[in-house]
Amino acid sequence: MTQDFSTDVLICGAGAAGLTLAIDLARRGVSFRLIEKMDAPFQGSRGKGIQPRTQEVFEDMGILDRVVAAGGLYPPSREYHPDGSHVDSPVMTHTPPTPAEPYGIPLMVPQFLTEGVLRERLAELGHRPAFGCELVAFEQNESGVTARLASAAGEETLRVRFLVGADGGRSFVRHALDIGFPGKTLGVRAVVADVVLSGLEREAWHRFNEGSMDAQMSLCPLAGTQLFQLQAPIPLEGDIDLSAQGLSAMVAARTGRNDIRIHSVSWASAFQMNARLADRYRAVNVLLVGDAAHVHPPTGGQGLNTSVQDACNLGWKLAAVAAGAPKTLLDSYEEERRPVAVEVLGLSTKLLVDAKRGDMRRGREVHQLDLGYPGSSLAMEQPERAGSRLCAGDRAPDAPVRGAAGQPTRLFQLFKGAHWTLLGWETDRRGIAPRSGLHIHTFGDGGELHDDGGHFREAYEPMPGDWVLVRPDGYVGAIVASARIEALEAYLQAVGLGLPH
Repeated sequence: MTQDFSTDVLICGAGAAGLTLAIDLARRGVSFRLIEKMDAPFQGSRGKGIQPRTQEVFEDMGILDRVVAAGGLYPPSREYHPDGSHVDSPVMTHTPPTPAEPYGIPLMVPQFLTEGVLRERLAELGHRPAFGCELVAFEQNESGVTARLASAAGEETLRVRFLVGADGGRSFVRHALDIGFPGKTLGVRAVVADVVLSGLEREAWHRFNEGSMDAQMSLCPLAGTQLFQLQAPIPLEGDIDLSAQGLSAMVAARTGRNDIRIHSVSWASAFQMNARLADRYRAVNVLLVGDAAHVHPPTGGQGLNTSVQDACNLGWKLAAVAAGAPKTLLDSYEEERRPVAVEVLGLSTKLLVDAKRGDMRRGREVHQLDLGYPGSSLAMEQPERAGSRLCAGDRAPDAPVRGAAGQPTRLFQLFKGAHWTLLGWETDRRGIAPRSGLHIHTFGDGGELHDDGGHFREAYEPMPGDWVLVRPDGYVGAIVASARIEALEAYLQAVGLGLPH
């Protein structure tokens, strides 16, 4: 029986995860609605770190330069001692770019600026979030979801193929599905506020009473703004005065200085730190992304980045299923992303323990470049690559290469967009038939790419006749020898890249 769907996907929540998913669906031509129950965009700095792996995602989406221009680098940490002296030290490890990893330094971009760039990109693709529109009820069957929405214009009912809950840690969608959200409250309550102040220079992240949970305070200049972000642990119980006057009093008490004055507060929150993970990411045609699926302490800048990459993983799979790929493809979303959340939650919690001791240094472990899906059902090697540096399921490295016409390019430029990419090393491109959604490139005699610097060989370690299939989200899906070409053809069929009938 033919279903009458109003749209393919309803995305509930227009934060970083919902916006990323909307952009990914828009560039794939998938119909969707993006709703947000708040009347206006979020205006806080909460998730201000953009890790190198997310920078790669943003390059693919065509917004990285805008994001970089909107923010900046983390300033050094300036730790003040009781005698009034101070010492500066780097907060983040600065790793020089390499051919395989072009971005090695986390960026500081306040969340409201990042989301502003995402909304601008979405508008370029012809879509906007509907603010002041709330999901108030839904029900589903095997074929789709019926959702009831409420806004100032009244109520409407929408029939969609899929509903995605990107509606935060208190997710209505997750609660309505009765999906468990186990974890723990971490015994830390904190205030975070975006303030205009005087009395401090902007070239450092000012930190006072490090290691003391009763008196600790940090004041960080927010790149791209005239604001500072105030962070301080507070008692587990009791009201906190979040006004400019109240926060000024807190600053004076904790710093021992009367020259730091807070003039205004643009956003403030007092919150309990939690580490929680949803029992499931999917219930038939309803899926969870971002904070609806996992919440993190802010240490290490992992929450927003994990949310963006959830959406990047889910977008191409929803599009493929909407276009006719087997619905079982959606099972791989939870299979791949939930273990990543487990790992990242463990890291964030460990870094919180370090922060309590006054240790704020962050290294490669926060960059998210080493996260991947090697155990995924979508990771195929024929034959297996024992001892290889790169395996199916790993992040696909970048590499500078040269086109046959003489112009330099990069693998990331070839990967950019909504398509799959198939790279052949000393192969005959006639072994794989062209098809929609797949870009084929070959190295070697008669190939259109040349690895003059050996960077592709170093990163991918190909054998003559190897095919490397790179997924739309930038991970290696399959590495297959030409002698096993039938296995590659079966893989392409399973992910919706079969030949047209």
